[in-house]
Amino acid sequence: MKKNILNQLAEDKESYFNAAIPPIFSNSNFLFSNVNDMREAMSSKSSNPFYTRGSNPTTSILEKKVAALEGTEKAIALSSGMAAISTAILSQVSSGEHIISIKRPYTGTDRFMKEILPKLNIEVSFVDGSTTENFSKAIQDNTKVIYLESPNSWTYQMQDLDMISKLAKENKIITIIDNSYSSPINCNPSKWGIDIIIHSATKYIGGHANAMGGIICGSNNIIESINNREFKLIGSVLSPFNSWLFINGLRTLNIRMKYISESAPLVVKFLEDHELVESVIYPHSEKFNQFELAKKYIKKPCGQFTIVLKTDKKYKIEKFCNNLSNFFMGASWGGHESLIFPEISRYNNNSEYYSKTDFLPHNYIRFYIGLEDTDLLINDLKKSLESIG
Repeated sequence: MKKNILNQLAEDKESYFNAAIPPIFSNSNFLFSNVNDMREAMSSKSSNPFYTRGSNPTTSILEKKVAALEGTEKAIALSSGMAAISTAILSQVSSGEHIISIKRPYTGTDRFMKEILPKLNIEVSFVDGSTTENFSKAIQDNTKVIYLESPNSWTYQMQDLDMISKLAKENKIITIIDNSYSSPINCNPSKWGIDIIIHSATKYIGGHANAMGGIICGSNNIIESINNREFKLIGSVLSPFNSWLFINGLRTLNIRMKYISESAPLVVKFLEDHELVESVIYPHSEKFNQFELAKKYIKKPCGQFTIVLKTDKKYKIEKFCNNLSNFFMGASWGGHESLIFPEISRYNNNSEYYSKTDFLPHNYIRFYIGLEDTDLLINDLKKSLESIG
């Protein structure tokens, strides 16, 4: 049961005085009483800690829990979601090889693929991920990775994980997915044959906007290879303190996701019915053009969606955003506080778009629904929309 994973798995309470929460092993070094013990700890097959850049007892608890939630053999935790993304990609591709990615992935991923990978002579083809045929057409002799986000950022385009996984295996291509949108509670891509699953633990896993981290999940062979090479040699190590915060965050992950699954659709329904909202892009709405695919792969509604205001007047868009009193503005999401990210914030005062990624119209606003009372949020939206009517 996932409850036991969140609260009990990998926790040897008797070894740390039956404390309710595992302790923080903040030390960098671990000591040995004889040569043989040290030799065994250095073995790649050993689970004994040797040096925190390789493994740490607090972090190991977190890794075992997330791997169990995802249904994979193993996981490795890193210092940020972006560290997990870049490390996972670099572990599977070499100079002269090719990656297929969905269009409009997470901004950091998009920039990594467009600005860093070309320096390493790694080519990336971006495709519309809504049909498996587009991936098939993009495959080259040197294609090694298909990179997915289902749904992707801002526009929430879904991909058919089952079909893409089968296509990839037929062509001996590794599949990687960023599963942060859904959390391991609501979607487990390994069930459909996806090889590597990534989470920004900063989001739902942490749940309190107080720590940064990332996690890569996969088979024993994949994770051990990453651990022995990219992880240790690049050095994107998650601090034991942040690991401890994520373990605490996992305690409430199930109940937080349940509340959001009930609250977010109510907020979306209000916005869909409002005359000043052109549209709402939300995978869990029956109006979403891939609603059936979302139902297949995501167990319950999640907290992110995008609205398109029915105006192109910048002063009205900014007024709407600025008048909200129970939604904060911020780049991340997954915590207890509800957030907006106005696309117009990427434009300077002269209307010049300065983001490195493909831009969206400035009347797009990304929302995240947190843990506030639903009526409070709806009333806030109603009041702010009335101010621009």
